[in-house]
Amino acid sequence: MSRSIGHYAKAVLPALSVLSLASVAHAGTSHKTSRATLSAAADARINALASEVELLKTELAEEIQARKALEAQAAAATAQAATAQADARAARSQVAGEINTLPATVKASVAAATPKPGWWGDTRVGGIVFADVSHVSQKTPGAVPATSTSQASNGYPSSNGTGVDIKRGYLIFEHGFNSVYSANVTTDLIYDGAAKSTQLFLKKAYLQAKVSDALVIRAGDVELPWIPFAESVEGYRFVENTLIDRIKYGATTDTSLNVSGQIPAGPFKLGYSISALDGSGFKSPGNGNFNRARTMDVEGRVNARLGPIVAAVGGYSGQLGKDTQGASYNHTVSRVDALLAYTTPAGRVGVEYVRERNYSGVTTATPIKPTGEGYSAFGSLRLTSQLDLFGRYDQVKPEVDALSSANKPNSATKDVYWNFGIDYHPIAAIDIALVYKREKVTGGLFTTTNGAAAPATLTPYLASVGATKLSYLTTPNASPSGSGIIGGLVGQTGTFDEVGVFTQYKF
Repeated sequence: MSRSIGHYAKAVLPALSVLSLASVAHAGTSHKTSRATLSAAADARINALASEVELLKTELAEEIQARKALEAQAAAATAQAATAQADARAARSQVAGEINTLPATVKASVAAATPKPGWWGDTRVGGIVFADVSHVSQKTPGAVPATSTSQASNGYPSSNGTGVDIKRGYLIFEHGFNSVYSANVTTDLIYDGAAKSTQLFLKKAYLQAKVSDALVIRAGDVELPWIPFAESVEGYRFVENTLIDRIKYGATTDTSLNVSGQIPAGPFKLGYSISALDGSGFKSPGNGNFNRARTMDVEGRVNARLGPIVAAVGGYSGQLGKDTQGASYNHTVSRVDALLAYTTPAGRVGVEYVRERNYSGVTTATPIKPTGEGYSAFGSLRLTSQLDLFGRYDQVKPEVDALSSANKPNSATKDVYWNFGIDYHPIAAIDIALVYKREKVTGGLFTTTNGAAAPATLTPYLASVGATKLSYLTTPNASPSGSGIIGGLVGQTGTFDEVGVFTQYKF
């Protein structure tokens, strides 16, 4: 069975040749040998060769049949291998599908087997704290130095020196009723210098209905459209309030009805936010007939993002809650906002602009200069995964309500503010920044988020030293008795410098 076809051919051909020679020999030698003897021998030889040929033919047929059987077996094995490969691919696909769906299946099984919690199961509690340790040096020409004569003669400013501040402490409570309705209550802690105690008040308290990403409705004490948005773009609220918040030409939250949303539009991501508000700010909520305005103010914003580029415009119109029952007002407040920024994980740069009118003069008959405007340029640069370099520059030409000789908070002609620092964030929830700030107010006094309280009166000091030495300060200075005033008395220039470590932590 193992012989090849060539082997059989080689064996058969000589046999055939012998038969042919035998025939010739038989014909040529018939005269020498008897015809019968030669014929018998030839027949025997021919029969033997024929038998061998038949045997070879049989073996050849068996070899061909064996080869066909092997080819059939090989074809069957190939088919089985292809089937096995297809089965393996199907099995791998099935296993991969089961692996992908396994987490969801396990989660669903666990959720189905977990007892339903109470209201706390859909409630999140968190917080944000702004704190700093810093040294303040405020210079106010015309102010009196501290003396031992009277507490009232502490001078202006009274907070120079080194100290630790907890400037903000937010406690945040969020609850989800279902996929549409939720609520937020955020409290704020701030030190009240007049009461000499820490005050707790509501920063936010609203009910939300999220119909879709494009339509979110909130009612209550709600974030207003502009300042929180600008804070999110700049990124350093814990160091300083953004432009219009720092110069008191806007508020972060107010009692209002707000509609907002995000709308994709091709390569752009569009956003909007519109609020109808009472205008008095979150520190003066409506209470029955108290502080209830006859008309509502309006604030709005439209923003767009294209890759790293962010642009926004907004505005405000109203009476800041001064149009109350029984009261009268003379002017309507208006404000125009704009912002343009380039933001990436490696850094950001941007500018914010504001133009306002009558923010301090709603009830003033004839403001000296009712229009103010300013801009803020800001930027930051990622140095390492945990270090950022940042800085900011503001310049403001405020509205002027009073002559500088009146020593009132809104009598300055110019305000310049800047800061720079380096921010260390060991984890995402903590920032620790080394910061230097400087603010310069020209031509009078100006209310900002920096600065110290002015003395309500200089009489005790003047009585102790003799009024003739500082005769131009004999009039009690009641108007700028609140905190956050920078500048110089009787139209002079004042400065505010602060250096320290500013932190925020979230949980």
